Amino acid sequence: MAGRKRGRGRGAAARRRRAARLKATAAGAGLSLILLVLFWSTVWPYVTGALVVFGAGAACWWLWRTDRLVRGRDRLWRQEEAVKAGHRTLAEVDAMTGTEFEELVAALCRRDGCTEVRRVGGANDNGADVVGRLPDGRSVVVQCKRYTPTSTIASRELRDLLGAKVHFGADLAVFVTTTRFSRPSERFALQHGILAVHRDHLGLWNNGASLLSLTEVNGRGQGDSRHRARWKQAYGR
Repeated sequence: MAGRKRGRGRGAAARRRRAARLKATAAGAGLSLILLVLFWSTVWPYVTGALVVFGAGAACWWLWRTDRLVRGRDRLWRQEEAVKAGHRTLAEVDAMTGTEFEELVAALCRRDGCTEVRRVGGANDNGADVVGRLPDGRSVVVQCKRYTPTSTIASRELRDLLGAKVHFGADLAVFVTTTRFSRPSERFALQHGILAVHRDHLGLWNNGASLLSLTEVNGRGQGDSRHRARWKQAYGR
């Protein structure tokens, strides 16, 4: 019984303290309002300035937040587009036009962090279809050939790319194709430091491997005679 009385006493004291604080807050707010009215002619410039500063700060915060949201949505969109690009099958790549294939290669370069990437393919492309800079700053020139899988890249086409490398003053030359390289053209690429991206390596690049990682397997991956026999059987040569 005594414990309950003490509990009720503490509760009543707490309520009285809250009521006192509310009264003090209301009295302070009322007094501030009265002083503001009495001295309005003196304080209005300060009040106006404070409101302007507050409004400017709120506007800046809103613009900053909107910019963050827009940039975030843009990054998400770019990531989704990169995922979609990685989900393209080689059959879909085979159905592209030459220009679409060049745009795909340029997009894959940008995905891998290359900068200043632009498509230069055309009638007077000087042997290059895409140029840009690698993530490490080196310049790169790319030749793109969307041929049928039954075709073979001859050495003369890599010689054209070597000339483009000299013309553009590039540090690295890359030949990207939807088919395979002949043995002589593959040897030519290795001798002259050309990154030869054949169909299988294009599949790896398209599905997420970085362009520079393909330098580790340059000149490999086309298999032996049995692999070439299966290739001819698969593509009906």
